[in-house]
Amino acid sequence: MEEGAVSKPVAVTACTSMALFYVAILYAPTFILRLPPPSSLKSFMIRRFICAAISSIVSLLVCSLILPIRSKGASILFGVYGIRVDHIWQAVVFPVSLTSLMYAGSLVLKFMILVESRRERSSDGEGLSFECIKSALQGFLELIISVASNVLAWRNFVVAPLTEELVFRACMIPLLLCGGFKPYTAICLCPIFFSLSHLNHLMEFYSKQNYSLIKTFMVVGLQLGYTVIFGSYASFLFIRTGHLLAPLVAHIFCNFMGLPVLFSQRNGMPINFSLKQALMS
Repeated sequence: MEEGAVSKPVAVTACTSMALFYVAILYAPTFILRLPPPSSLKSFMIRRFICAAISSIVSLLVCSLILPIRSKGASILFGVYGIRVDHIWQAVVFPVSLTSLMYAGSLVLKFMILVESRRERSSDGEGLSFECIKSALQGFLELIISVASNVLAWRNFVVAPLTEELVFRACMIPLLLCGGFKPYTAICLCPIFFSLSHLNHLMEFYSKQNYSLIKTFMVVGLQLGYTVIFGSYASFLFIRTGHLLAPLVAHIFCNFMGLPVLFSQRNGMPINFSLKQALMS
């Protein structure tokens, strides 16, 4: 691919269209196809999973037509999209290690709680017996099964990260770079399109959850600010590694950890209540 082979207006228009299409298609079953409302949360989420998958496939196809790729072979296209099989462990270990620095306080506090819990068990005469290890393993397996059967977990850890990274990183960044934008400009510009995909939450919070207008703007504003910051970081990972797996694992890790905790109430120090909920989950 050659830099500047795609005009900047075409690149920006294509990215904006893909962002809007990613959101609009979520409402297509109800407003365009006139399908009846889903009967359960599971059917509602499955419907959205299908819409997000269609949006990702369409974006990949359109992007392949716009990009100035001489060879339309699958291996060439996958390479442009960052879908590669080489250097997989670097694309996983380095981004997760870098991302975990943002959650260092949370991880240390979790470790301290585990140590304190272990001390309490020891003081009660409960040693590290075979039954204790067996109970912990059973609890871990039950947690894995519970998460695997939870449709919201599939949304947060599989469908949303995968489809969003395909559209907003794998498709948009090559378009912006071919449009003549510098890498740092693409890193700053791509998150703006990424934040557009979350504007639909504005009406959802206001109409469905009966939030006040001020509270709605505060919640959505915080979400948009976080998505812009993370989008810049994910774009940096994609450009730096050329591997889609790098921003993908960072996305999944951030969804699992939630917002970073800035303060705590442990040992007389102020603590954030949201961390307690995260630790108990």
